[in-house]
Amino acid sequence: MAGSYGDWFGAVEGPARMFCRGMAAVLVLGGLMVGQSLAQTVTAAKPIKLVVLGDSLSAGYGLPAAAAFPARLQKALQDNGVATEMVNAGVSGDTASGGLARLDWSIPPDTEAVIVELGANDALRGTDPKVTRDALDQIVKRLKARNIAVLLCGMYAPPNYGTQYAAQFNAIYPELAKAYQLPLYPFFLDGVASIAKLNQADGLHPTAEGVDIVVKNILPSVQAFLGTVAGQRS
Repeated sequence: MAGSYGDWFGAVEGPARMFCRGMAAVLVLGGLMVGQSLAQTVTAAKPIKLVVLGDSLSAGYGLPAAAAFPARLQKALQDNGVATEMVNAGVSGDTASGGLARLDWSIPPDTEAVIVELGANDALRGTDPKVTRDALDQIVKRLKARNIAVLLCGMYAPPNYGTQYAAQFNAIYPELAKAYQLPLYPFFLDGVASIAKLNQADGLHPTAEGVDIVVKNILPSVQAFLGTVAGQRS
């Protein structure tokens, strides 16, 4: 893949980080409020079956399996008393359309929750935002039809495709989250994009340390998300 996440995220990460941190402050409070009850609920019941449907950013490209995002997230949740059965359904190079094409066999029948992390490769390739939006829309629609909860992770487009493309692409995630009333983590690589020491030599993929920062930042959102899932168990 040409280009670098850092090359274009540096242009948007400042305001994006401010927005994400504002969101995180709200979610941290919510996470603290649900954390104890969530831990008690999940400990008393079976672990929550959680799938991460994504691309190389979540698959763990260039890293040992134990350092990939799903494994590190599972460990962080466990450290906070939340038991999960985690499935890494990340495929390097995958697009939103690719995720849709493999959705049925990537998400086991007993799945309760899915973190959707797709779109970075669409942005790198300059894919028509309508194509990306439609694929993500279908993913969400089909998961909801299966009564599976969804946490949507956002991504940003590179500026070299122009401001119109970026505006259309960047709007996909908040608009879908609003339409389907989904929890949204605005920017999956918040705190990691454009920071050289936190990315591998290709400038595209987080190092193990970078993954840990991604996990630390998204953890309150995931805790709040799983709190809702646990609360809806019959």
